[in-house]
Amino acid sequence: MTYDVQPEGSHFVNGNLVGDAEGAELPVIYPATAERITLLNEATPAVIEAALSGAEAAWRDWAARPGVERGRVLRRAADILRERNEDLSRLETLDTGKPIQETRVADAASAADALEWFGGIAAGIAGEHVQLGEDFGYTRREPFGVCVGIGAWNYPIQIAAWKSAPALACGNAMVFKPSETTPLSALKLAEIYIEAGLPEGLFQVVQGRGAVGAALIEDERVAKVSLTGSVPTGRRVYEAAARGLKAATMELGGKSPMIVMEDADLDAAVGGAILGNFYSSGQICSNGTRVFVQEDVLEDFLARLADRTAEAKAGDPLDPETTLGPLVSEAQLEKVMGHIEAGKAEGARLVCGGTRLEGKGYFVAPTVFADVTDEMSLAREEIFGPVMSVLSFKTEEEALARANATPYGLAAGVFTRDISRAHRMAARLDAGTCWINTYNLTPVELPFGGVKASGVGRENGHAAIEFYSRLKTVYVGMGGVDAPF
Repeated sequence: MTYDVQPEGSHFVNGNLVGDAEGAELPVIYPATAERITLLNEATPAVIEAALSGAEAAWRDWAARPGVERGRVLRRAADILRERNEDLSRLETLDTGKPIQETRVADAASAADALEWFGGIAAGIAGEHVQLGEDFGYTRREPFGVCVGIGAWNYPIQIAAWKSAPALACGNAMVFKPSETTPLSALKLAEIYIEAGLPEGLFQVVQGRGAVGAALIEDERVAKVSLTGSVPTGRRVYEAAARGLKAATMELGGKSPMIVMEDADLDAAVGGAILGNFYSSGQICSNGTRVFVQEDVLEDFLARLADRTAEAKAGDPLDPETTLGPLVSEAQLEKVMGHIEAGKAEGARLVCGGTRLEGKGYFVAPTVFADVTDEMSLAREEIFGPVMSVLSFKTEEEALARANATPYGLAAGVFTRDISRAHRMAARLDAGTCWINTYNLTPVELPFGGVKASGVGRENGHAAIEFYSRLKTVYVGMGGVDAPF
């Protein structure tokens, strides 16, 4: 099969696709067949320098433009993304292995939502006026300058948009490094930005592994770093940013709890558990992989869950009927299967799944473990695959205490018909995002990010503006100056 996804260059720098054959090879593998579908190269120091110097040269003029003009460019880019959603969805499916049923609604489409929303608020980015008697003061929201974005492989174009849209709305430039596993769609976003009227140099894309990211983060011209990735990677990036006293946003991993109370709508709760564990083959950082179910409804919940899980259709991700795609890589497959075997060895009850599916690709059956205890690795370690751990509990207090007993704090969910209880529990859960009677919905209008080891800062919503701009205070004296001598 011919996939026709080879870009004219591995990188996008100063308005053009740029080749760099001297860089180390970056093979792009289609996870559904384990075939190599194209080959890119890592950025050499020359490419990194061109990207950073171009961004440094471009951002001041962009920042000086009215916010309404910046917003207009972002909204045009959003329109183009929507017009090309089908082609972009196919590309994202080939790059990630996610079913096209998902990528059509959750990838380029959500990227377009981000560009449209931040384009719409760009004109209103402002400070405040404070009257001080006859004197007065005011604040200004100003861009950082050059920002670096580091992407993850599960939502490549969405993450590129979530980072670049607020950065550009505030007047910054961004140098973006996609995951080396999924490098293709960020190049398309860069081309679309130029087509929409974004000046050259403001959104640069450089490919590479960790060393390329480190070179970007540690450059003295970079004022802000935004990462989506694992907690270990986040610690290294945050430490590097701290050494340069750079602003940082870290959207990291989690081991999020989803609590099902005995009065919950069990069918809705099962749906939430499926969204929170098996969508994108479980490769979502906010997944509710610790599903706490109150004892009286545990077996009913498990029976309904097993029936629904049996309906998953694994297969060709380009087939619109496919609902379960492969994991992104062989390495991820091996990691997930290792966790499954550990769960069996620790004594968890395997309800369904637990096997690699036949074929050339990296498919794992949707897996549910019951009788999981808090001490098991299934309940402690982020697996990032289609593996759900179900734990039982007796009381609300017990559920909250155990849900919070983790170093992570990205997300949490509660299913209950008692709305007072729902709000009470959401208030007590140690998580940056909480869902009530649903799961894993992340509209751009709402801020997203974690607490504890799950991250620093927020993406999306008005809160993102605070993390892509800095505040300047100006005091204006209207009279004489009193001085001691």
